[in-house]
Formats: sequence, C-alpha cells, structure tokens
Amino acid sequence: MAMTRIRVGLLPSAVCIAGTEPVLKIKDQQTGEVATDRETGASLHTVIVMLMEDGRAEVLKITVPETGLAAGLKPGAMVRPVELFATPWARIFNGQLSDGVAYRAARLELVTVEAAQ
Repeated sequence: MAMTRIRVGLLPSAVCIAGTEPVLKIKDQQTGEVATDRETGASLHTVIVMLMEDGRAEVLKITVPETGLAAGLKPGAMVRPVELFATPWARIFNGQLSDGVAYRAARLELVTVEAAQ
C-alpha cells in the first residue's frame, strides 16, 4: 500500500530552531543496521526541530539524509527545512493502535539572523 506524502508549506514568518544535533537513524536495533536513503544510499539522521508559527509552537522530529545536513548544525541554530514532507502512519503493535506523522526533509539549511528578518 502506498503511503501518502503531504508537502508541508511553512509561512514566511515561521521560525525553526534545531533542538538537537543530528542523530544517526537505526533501521534495525538488533543488528545496528543504519537507515539509508532509498535513492542515494546516504545515511539518514533525525533532528528535533522547534517550529514556531502564528503564535503556536510544535516539536517535529525530522529525518534528513546526511548529505542534507548543514555544516555547523547544532542545537539552538535557526534552520529552514527544504522540501519538507509529512507522512501519516498507523500500526497495531501488541493489540494497541499507534499513529503519528513522520517528517522528512531533503535538507536543513542554516538561517542567518539577517535572513530571518
């Protein structure tokens, strides 16, 4: 079954701040196999990003290929997700329904203070 991918459009006034350093995404916890991008083979990382827009704030866990991580990306840095997509998911595990939204970006660009104004 094909998963629905939804392009996420951010308002020009949106502010995104990295909350963590990139963390390598593990595909299989038992074997330690690293998750990779299907098209490029690049290893995948996750970054927690705080999104503030129109008086509200959300925490997003965004998956980004290693090739899309800006040099110098660290907690507290202002970033701009490029080609951000949301994929709703649901699964039943041990008889319990779990659901959520997975976020994926082609890259995270650093935003300078001047560019944000």
